[in-house]
Amino acid sequence: MSRTNPDKNPGNNTALSTRNTHASGTLPTELPANAGRAATGIAIVLMAQLMLILDVAVMNVALPRIDTDLGFGPASLSWVLNAYTLAFGGLLLLGGRLGDVRGRLRMFEIGLSVFTLFSLLGGLAQTPTQLVIARALQGAGAAMAAPSVLALLTTSAPDEAARNRALALFGAVSSAGATIGLLVGGFVTDVGSWRWTLFINVPIGIAVLSLARRYVSETQRRPGRFDLVGALSATLGAVAVVWSLIGTPEHGWISVRTIGGLVIGLALIALLWRTELRHPHPLIQPHLVRNRSRVAALVTMALIIGANLSMFFLVVQYDERVLALGPMATGAAFLPFSLAVFAMSRVTPWLITWMGARRMIMIGAAGLVVAYAWLSQISAGDSYLGAVFGPVLISGLATGFIFMPITTTVLGGVEPEHAGSASGLLQTTQQLGSAIGVAAIVSVYASGAVPGQFVPGVKGAFLTSAAFSLAAFVVAATGLGATRSPEPMTDELEEELAEAA
Repeated sequence: MSRTNPDKNPGNNTALSTRNTHASGTLPTELPANAGRAATGIAIVLMAQLMLILDVAVMNVALPRIDTDLGFGPASLSWVLNAYTLAFGGLLLLGGRLGDVRGRLRMFEIGLSVFTLFSLLGGLAQTPTQLVIARALQGAGAAMAAPSVLALLTTSAPDEAARNRALALFGAVSSAGATIGLLVGGFVTDVGSWRWTLFINVPIGIAVLSLARRYVSETQRRPGRFDLVGALSATLGAVAVVWSLIGTPEHGWISVRTIGGLVIGLALIALLWRTELRHPHPLIQPHLVRNRSRVAALVTMALIIGANLSMFFLVVQYDERVLALGPMATGAAFLPFSLAVFAMSRVTPWLITWMGARRMIMIGAAGLVVAYAWLSQISAGDSYLGAVFGPVLISGLATGFIFMPITTTVLGGVEPEHAGSASGLLQTTQQLGSAIGVAAIVSVYASGAVPGQFVPGVKGAFLTSAAFSLAAFVVAATGLGATRSPEPMTDELEEELAEAA
């Protein structure tokens, strides 16, 4: 079969006969013969994704007790979170390419094994250094496993309708993971020890590893020379950018550390781009970032993630410092967000077939503008129901409206051999968006803060989040194609799914 570039010639990728939901505008009523095994495999992969995403936030509410137990000190305590973020964000592109070349299920298992092992060792840490190293290696394992998750979901689904449902659940798990992390972290910290925020990964990891190969099929390996220069420049460039941004609240935007790190990071990214244009087997296929809709979707994702971080960072503190909620109650306060996201994941596969990705993303972004403008009005005398519940619920509904259309836009039309790279690119964008969002929002908050009071800096910070959401609306409106459905899968991916069935 001859191959074509789906970004340049999408017309060659015909509908998946009667199985393609977009050909007829309706969803199939008959289940494929292997639907049960495929559904189990998808559930296993999504459980691992939840664990990887959850770990970004699960330790937030445990930080004060970690500090008391291990004696970090205020300057170094942030590295419990930053070590994971740096390794995770910096190695995602490399992890995606390794999955494409070495086999996605294999890299998923290797990455998850590393993550599980260092979750155990992190829970046993007796010094700050031991914990930070364990967290960094947790992040490295997550970066090896996470890009393969999306690729395995798309190849495990027996038809297009199942694929859309799997991607909707992936979006729900990814966007609600931070909330669930706060809830789980608060619960285990309250009833046990901060160490259980790490120990809980061990039985889940072992269970997923024991079941994955039984229910998830390995993807075909793609022979080719590995792009070492691209791998190093992508990894070091992403690490330099994220490292610079996460330090801006402490060091400032115009410090030597921030500017120097960003210059180095951008220079390495420029080297990556130059290398990818010349290498016969590039880490990132250049055509992936030449598609206007895909680039717009990636930018929109970064802006939405950046905006959402303000809610988790600032509302958590408002709940604990102003409303005097404990760790577990603070986690429970975000349940409206999680439940709204999961509720939306049940209907987005149907909505996208007639509304289209662009319209859904625009509606979701507009909802976030409303939610963050509302949060900017909170005061020290407000209550949870009066000031927090409504905006948190709206932001959950809006986020659930956005994630699945963005994911399908980014992955639509990508050749199977590059699915891991596209997934790594999407998740790297999420990590960069979170770093930029935290840096910008905390800087704005600090500029309006009053010593001893929490609320004075909040208005500007949440208005910054509203501005991020408004920018996402504009990018989606101007950059995304006005199609009613995501791009169809390539002929080669259709063949792989048919073979799996």
